[in-house]
Amino acid sequence: MDKCINFYEFLRYVFDDEKAIRQGAEIVKALLEAQSPRLSNISEKMPGKGESNYKAIQRFLKKVDMKRLLLRFYQEDAEFMIGDPTEMERYKAPHTAYVGTLSDGKTAGYWLMVLSTPFRGRSLPCSFVVYSSRTLGEQVTSRNQEHFRSFGQVKELLGDRPLVLDREFCYEALMEILYIEYIQFVIRLNLGDQHKPPRLIDADGEPVKLFIQPGETIIRPNVYYLGTVKVNLIGYWRKSLSKPLWVITTLEPKRGLEIYLKRMKIEETFRDCKDLLHLTKLMNKKQPLLEQMIALCLLAYVIGVWFGEAIRDIVYGKLDVTQIPQALLNKPLVDANAHPKWLLYSGLFVLLKQKLRLPRNQVEVVTQTAASAFAVLILGNVRSFV
Repeated sequence: MDKCINFYEFLRYVFDDEKAIRQGAEIVKALLEAQSPRLSNISEKMPGKGESNYKAIQRFLKKVDMKRLLLRFYQEDAEFMIGDPTEMERYKAPHTAYVGTLSDGKTAGYWLMVLSTPFRGRSLPCSFVVYSSRTLGEQVTSRNQEHFRSFGQVKELLGDRPLVLDREFCYEALMEILYIEYIQFVIRLNLGDQHKPPRLIDADGEPVKLFIQPGETIIRPNVYYLGTVKVNLIGYWRKSLSKPLWVITTLEPKRGLEIYLKRMKIEETFRDCKDLLHLTKLMNKKQPLLEQMIALCLLAYVIGVWFGEAIRDIVYGKLDVTQIPQALLNKPLVDANAHPKWLLYSGLFVLLKQKLRLPRNQVEVVTQTAASAFAVLILGNVRSFV
């Protein structure tokens, strides 16, 4: 990563006072350079002594509510919001208070549930919750309630925009709550055991059979999931895929499918956070500090993706720097047929792994231009694109 990048220009739109901006910029830059969420790794990349930096980061995290700041990345004009859980393994910390066992019933870890808005085939995280089999038991709660808590944090912000969820959320209690709360949704149907598919009935009480041929699209409006939740059903089997895709939604069926197909590309966000920022290395003993660090990492991820996409557009897309704001805030301007390399790399990969050496004056101009567009992202109503 180019050491002359000035992250202050981005973070002055995120933090609330001058001291926090300067400290935050230094920490975020070090986190991205270290490609690690561990305090020890971050402190080593900051100027000065590592021990002093370590304590400075701890003081910073005690003063700044990182989860509240993360909400500033929510985009009012986004087409939809994505909810996605991922397993975070913690092999060496089975006795930590917030660590339970994952879905295999053996591996130590916790679940990270992230809400985000789409951006260029990835997403910009804006909210999350942490839970595990252990916290669910100790807090007399359930996975369902943790999901509700996550959605409740942004319910007022959702408005008429649909919430797009994967198969983990295809259960009756959740959909009933979304229906009661007037939250539009698009959810991939969990087919479960092929010998015992989910129960869907039509308006006449007759069972709906999930049968489709490769290349077909089937629409069944006004069916009832598990006999109670009224939804529209659409099946889609692209010939290049080994299995069909079934989606249930409160939207018009084709619109629901169109949105879900966009959502399918967002898996890259978790891959970036795990493979490039190594989010799974977090080893905090207390859950509040863990959540502060997750929020800090997600904030750094957004900054890195935003600036990296600007570099990607210039180096591989051959855009002029004056085109960067429009390319970031609207649909990308790059002609992928003319510049096939642009499709090969993500912005964060370009920033962290390729070590491109641009002239210092060019880096400064790109930073200023990308930061100006970032200000619009934070302060204005900006449409997000996939």
